[in-house]
Amino acid sequence: MQKRLIVSLVLIAGVGLFSLYAWHSPIEPISSPDNAQFTSEEIVEGRILAAAGYCSTCHTPADGQLYAGNYAMHTEFGTIYTSNITPDKETGIGSWSLEAFERAMRSGVSQDGHHLLPAFPYEHFNKMSDADIKAIYAYIMTSIPAVNQLKKDNAIPFPLNIRWLQAGWKLLFADTAPFVAQSAKSPEWNRGAYLAEGVSHCGACHTPRNAVGAEKRDNMYAGAAIDGWIAPSLTTTNPAPLPWRAQDIFEYLTTGNSPYHDSAAGPMAPVVHDGMSALSDSDVMAISIYFANVAGVNSDQDFTANSQLISAIDAQQTLPDLRLDQGANLYAVACQSCHYSGQDIVKGRPLLSLGSSLHLAEPTNLINVILDGFHADQGLKGIVMPAYREAFSDEDIALIAGYLRQSAGEKAWPNLISKVGEVRNQPQFAQ
Repeated sequence: MQKRLIVSLVLIAGVGLFSLYAWHSPIEPISSPDNAQFTSEEIVEGRILAAAGYCSTCHTPADGQLYAGNYAMHTEFGTIYTSNITPDKETGIGSWSLEAFERAMRSGVSQDGHHLLPAFPYEHFNKMSDADIKAIYAYIMTSIPAVNQLKKDNAIPFPLNIRWLQAGWKLLFADTAPFVAQSAKSPEWNRGAYLAEGVSHCGACHTPRNAVGAEKRDNMYAGAAIDGWIAPSLTTTNPAPLPWRAQDIFEYLTTGNSPYHDSAAGPMAPVVHDGMSALSDSDVMAISIYFANVAGVNSDQDFTANSQLISAIDAQQTLPDLRLDQGANLYAVACQSCHYSGQDIVKGRPLLSLGSSLHLAEPTNLINVILDGFHADQGLKGIVMPAYREAFSDEDIALIAGYLRQSAGEKAWPNLISKVGEVRNQPQFAQ
C-alpha cells in the first residue's frame, strides 16, 4: 500500500512538473504594430527572408490568398492546414507583438500559449538572428494585405492532436541549439550554413525523420520523402553519377536546371523560383559552397574527360530494337526528341541518365514527372514538358521507367506497375 502511494505521488509530481514545463502564458495582444519602429531597409530585408523561408509557399494554397493559410500538408500523422499569417487581427497575426512572433519562430509557441505542431519549422527558424526575425515581422505587418479567413481544423487523430503533448515531443526531440559559426570554415561557408540551416530550413525536407516525425540529426540531409516526392540525399550518399560541384548547385538554384544533373520539379520548384530567386547571387553561392562541402565535393573538378559523362552521351546514339523493347519504343516516340542532346550537354534538354531520379532506390520522382510533366514555372523557366497522366496507362509508364532505369545501368525497380498506380493516386500536391 505504501509502495503504491509512493508511485502515485511520483506520478503526480511528474505530471505537475511536466505541466509547468508545458505551460506558456499568453502574450498580451496589441491593437496594431507601431510601423514607425521599422526601417525601410528592414522591410526590404524581411521580404527577401520571407521568400527565402518559403513563407508564401506553405501559407498560400493554389487557389488561396497570399499568406492566408489553409495550405494542406499531408503527413504520416494526418493532414495539417497552415495558419493565416496575414495582419488580420481576428484570424491572422495582426494582434501579435514582435515578442509573440519571436516566441513562435524560436519556440513553436503561439501568442495564446498553445504549442505549434512541428510541421512549422521553428527548429530551423530558431537559428536566425533577432534582426532577421524582426525583419520578417516588419515585412508581414507592413506589406501583406490582411485577410479575414479562419484556419481549417487539422485532420490529426487523438492523442496527437493534443497540443499540450507537443511539449513532450519538444523536450525529447526538438533542436533548440542556436546557430554557431565554425571558425575553421570560410565566411562564405558560414553564411551558407546560416541560411540553409536557418531560414531556408533545407533539412526539413532533405533529412529523414523517425517514427514520431523528428528529424534524424545524426543523418542530416540524407534524403527523405516529402509531399509525394523524394528529396534526394545532399551528402556523399547522393546517387547522381556526377558530383554536385558548387557551380552546379549554384546554376541549379538560380535557373532551375543543372545540365549535368536535374531540373527542379515538385516541391523543389518553388524553392528555386520563389525562394532562391529573392536572394543575392553571393548568398546563393554561399549556400552552394556549403552544400558542396556537405557532399564532400571539390568544386574545381573538371567533367570534360569524365568517363561516366562520355558514356552517357554515347549511349544516346544507340537504341535497342524498338520492335522488341516496348519501353524503348514508347520512350523513342514520346520523349527522345526533347531529351536527345547529340554529342553535347544542352541546358534545358536533360540527359536523363545523369539525373538522380533514375538512380534513387524509389522511382517516385521519375513517375511524378512522367505523369505531370513540367510547367513553365518549374525547372528552367519557359521550358515545358507535357503531362502523360491521361495518355499513358500504368503499364506504359512502368515500361518507360523500366527502360530508363536499365539504360542508366541500375537494377530494375521491383513492382513498378503497382508503384506507378500508387503515385498516380496519391494526393495532388501543388504543382
